[in-house]
Amino acid sequence: MIDYLPILALFVLAVVFAFGTILASHLIGPKNPYREKLSPYECGMPPIGNTRERFPVKFYIIAMLFIIFDIEGVFMIPWAVVFKRLGMFGLIEMGVFIAILLIGLAYVWKKGALEWE
Repeated sequence: MIDYLPILALFVLAVVFAFGTILASHLIGPKNPYREKLSPYECGMPPIGNTRERFPVKFYIIAMLFIIFDIEGVFMIPWAVVFKRLGMFGLIEMGVFIAILLIGLAYVWKKGALEWE
């Protein structure tokens, strides 16, 4: 158990430092709120309309699909780095991976999830 003492000390130091800096910034930081500072910032433009505007579910579905199919590229990078060492087995495995993704893409396309209406 004595071997874990430095890790515990580092953890306690990190927690104390985190809470200490938050407390110090709260106590020392300037507090001069005014209307412009408290208003929401939207790309330098004054906000228009209600800030509680609801987005359609289609927006979230397309965003999730984008993330899912974008991560496919992240899995292809390590594969491409070791492609020669994997040989034919690696090529077949990546073919299966891409086939599964294409089946998923065909499914969401058929269901109409990619339609922006």
